[in-house]
Amino acid sequence: MNEALKEKLKTLPHSPGVYFHKNAEGEVIYVGKAAVLKNRVRQYFQNTEKDPKTEALVKEIAMTDWIVVDTEMDALFLESEMIKRYMPKWNILLRDDKTVVYVRIDMKSEVPYVTTTRNPEGDDATYIGPFYAKSTIVDALRILRRVFPYYDRPYDGRKTLNTDLGLTPGIEIGKVTPAEYKKSLRNLIRYLNGDRETLLKDIEKQMKEASKAQEYEHAASLRNQLYGLKGLKRKIVFSDKEFLDISSDKALLELQKLLNLETPPRRIEGYDISHISGQNVVGSMVVFTNGTADRAQYRKFKLRKQQNNDTASLQEVLTRRLKHNEWTFPDVILLDGGAPQLSSAMEILKDTDIAVIARDKSGDHSRNAEVKIITADRELHYLKPDSHLSKLIARIDEEAHRFAITYHRLLQGKKLLK
Repeated sequence: MNEALKEKLKTLPHSPGVYFHKNAEGEVIYVGKAAVLKNRVRQYFQNTEKDPKTEALVKEIAMTDWIVVDTEMDALFLESEMIKRYMPKWNILLRDDKTVVYVRIDMKSEVPYVTTTRNPEGDDATYIGPFYAKSTIVDALRILRRVFPYYDRPYDGRKTLNTDLGLTPGIEIGKVTPAEYKKSLRNLIRYLNGDRETLLKDIEKQMKEASKAQEYEHAASLRNQLYGLKGLKRKIVFSDKEFLDISSDKALLELQKLLNLETPPRRIEGYDISHISGQNVVGSMVVFTNGTADRAQYRKFKLRKQQNNDTASLQEVLTRRLKHNEWTFPDVILLDGGAPQLSSAMEILKDTDIAVIARDKSGDHSRNAEVKIITADRELHYLKPDSHLSKLIARIDEEAHRFAITYHRLLQGKKLLK
């Protein structure tokens, strides 16, 4: 262990969080989560017997950084996001791909149930994830079940021990209707997707409305949900120090420097257009807040003018987006495309202070595509593959593409069924 790392470890906090092991070149080689950062991170450097892979990882660690969060579950969600961004080689080597899981809820069923799966089936069910390490998301679901009771297997109408424990919604004993159960599940989905602050406000509003309408039993149920969620303290909070200093946000500092921004960008929006020969043309808007996916803010657009013209479609999407003043405006917009997309976007955004960049993949849409971006001055920047900014740009671009193509396939499937 080098002296700089030895001194850094002395400052480890007694808090939950996510840690980043880095090699001598500053590359993030492993991302992990901890209930207590001080205990978990120091374990790597204790003279205890370790398996060969972990021994090899430890020999490569030159520095460690971390993010402090409020709860273990916050650490779970943030770890998942950071692994998706950095794809650290040791996460892949130390963890079998089979440990990547999704939460699956088939909301189209009359009485849905909640489960986990390693392989999304491409059906109409809702999938949340992926999450890394099945045991952790299972533990998270067990905690959330106390707030949002659900069935964990196909509904058969029978009363069980879970009914008595309050872990099912109680359709089998007439406690709630299937419609009320689905409403609760939609809140669970919102929570898992990160829509926590708005969810709390909505539940509080519904509780007051139910009480005013003298629906006291319903109001009490909402009150229990509200208190349960507040007790969990879900929201990840980044202090200014963390925002500026931690490894995971160096990408934002690099982007600030590249675009000559006054402060690191807090909100970045990524856009993509998806269609087949001008049919079922859709646009996606994904949002990254403080460098992490903010799925509650994602939006999708079905283009009013169906045409095989990506630049015109992009202009329509941006024009419609700017009309939504209730959506926080971004500091930076990232486009999937080259100079034509950049020029068309700048026409729409010319009266705003939003910085615009485009990722030019030149036809290579693979995960290993070179990361090069075009800035407003039409200058082409080739980013180092292992740079923090390169990882962030690729992550946002991939997410915008995934979100757009998922919506396009949904519309395409509906068209084929007609």
